[in-house]
Amino acid sequence: MNIISADKIFDGFEIIEHAQLVIEHGCVVRIEAINANANEHINGLLAPGFVDLQVNGGGGVLFNQQPTLAGLETIYDAHHQFGTCAMLPTLISDNINGMCQAASAVALAIKDGSRGIVGIHFEGPHLSLAKKGAHSAQFMRPISAAEWQLYSRSDLGLIKITIAPENVSTTDIKRLAALGVIVFLGHSNADYACAQAALDAGASGFTHLFNAMSPMTSREPGMVGAALFNETVACGLIVDGHHVDYISGQIVLKSKTQGSVFLVTDAMPVVGTDIERFSFFDREIIRHGDKLNATSGELAGSALDMASAVRNTVVHLKQPLNIALNMASLYPAQHMGLADKRGHLLTGAMADLVAIDDDMLILNTWLGGVKQVK
Repeated sequence: MNIISADKIFDGFEIIEHAQLVIEHGCVVRIEAINANANEHINGLLAPGFVDLQVNGGGGVLFNQQPTLAGLETIYDAHHQFGTCAMLPTLISDNINGMCQAASAVALAIKDGSRGIVGIHFEGPHLSLAKKGAHSAQFMRPISAAEWQLYSRSDLGLIKITIAPENVSTTDIKRLAALGVIVFLGHSNADYACAQAALDAGASGFTHLFNAMSPMTSREPGMVGAALFNETVACGLIVDGHHVDYISGQIVLKSKTQGSVFLVTDAMPVVGTDIERFSFFDREIIRHGDKLNATSGELAGSALDMASAVRNTVVHLKQPLNIALNMASLYPAQHMGLADKRGHLLTGAMADLVAIDDDMLILNTWLGGVKQVK
């Protein structure tokens, strides 16, 4: 049994002053008033560990370039120091061999159970050339038999796929949903009617809202309009001030039902490092402060970590800390079907924890109640 006391504990629903968390066998037993039994005290706030559904890389590793268990462990460790306890490693559009290698690495990580890898996110390759962003045109393609076989695997945990609905039929979206695949819409130039048809067929969200998708205009609502009009549909938001203007982010939160918008990093290998540039297929990605651009000009992922995303949400999107924390933990867990064990600290939840100070900086993290070295 491990008992951690703190100035405050946020259980995912309320902030409890001067309390302690009782942990046994890696899970939360209860939250109670502070007494002399605590093993340690946190001068700050204890909260659920963050859940990031879009992580391309970290620690100097791009998942596409190192689709191995060792690569995943490096990426995970880079993000874990910033409070992320569960993640979907994300494979940017690639050939089928790269996709299968990435899937096998995730299967090993899940079987090993030593890291918080909960599945895989295939961002592409069934995307729109017109809105490919930093993805490579050479990999854009329809779903083939080989990909159907991959999407049918049962050893990958959660499988999330970002598709462009103009290039994937509603029949195929229904088939993906029937397999248990989580279908998000993105990198798409679809009009509103096409996006709505995809949602009706079983798609459940939008990948990095506003970015690489048809905008909302007065005469055509587009992908963005579909995301905002369907107010309970999930949307990932990159809150770094580059992918989405902070005023636009505030408009989204005023338009959508609370709980439907969650934070993602879309992080690249620079996170947790001082790397200034790295290779990316046939280009290079160059870091300018906290902004990443390909040598071909476009934004190419981010240098964002989840702790910074939470701070930006409080400071720039004007959200209360509890909402910002939920956007990084409870809400993504709910949309991925993980909220029975993750995203909160109610009885029975995994004791994946993050401690933050008054400046919203990470003090430490715990996995299954075990404190990690920081």
